[in-house]
Amino acid sequence: MTTIDVAEATRLREAIMSVARAARTHRPDHGLPLTQITVLGYLDRSGTTTVAALADRMHVRVQSLTVSMNKLDDAGLIVRRTDPLDRRRQLVELTEAGRALILDDRAQRDAWLAQSFADNFDDTERGLMMLCVPLFERLATERSR
Repeated sequence: MTTIDVAEATRLREAIMSVARAARTHRPDHGLPLTQITVLGYLDRSGTTTVAALADRMHVRVQSLTVSMNKLDDAGLIVRRTDPLDRRRQLVELTEAGRALILDDRAQRDAWLAQSFADNFDDTERGLMMLCVPLFERLATERSR
C-alpha cells in the first residue's frame, strides 16, 4: 500500500487551501462575513434544523452562532421558530432571500472555477481533476481517526 509522507500531505493541504482561498475571492460583495455565509450554506444543504444541530455540523458552540444568527435573522435571510414537537428547541431555516443569496454566491464561484478550468487545463487534465472529486468528497467527510 502506498502512503504519502508528511511533506506530501502538507503540499496537498496547501494546494487545497490555495484553491479554496482563490474561490473565496470570487464571491459577490453582499456585505456578509464568511461566518454568516457559511451558516447560510449549511442551512441550504441541511434544510430546516435546530441551532444545536447546525452548531454541531459547523464544529462550533451554539453560543458562537448567536451573533451570526441574530444578524441573519435581522437581514431577513433566515427565520427562526419554535419546534412544534419540543417547544424548548428552536428551528432555523433559510428564507427565499437567504436561499437566493447563497445560490448566487455559489454560482459566481462555480463560474470562476469553470472558466479557470477552461483557461488553464486541457481535456485530459480536466478529466483527471474530475476523477479526484469523489476522493476529495470522501476525504472531506472523514472524521479524525
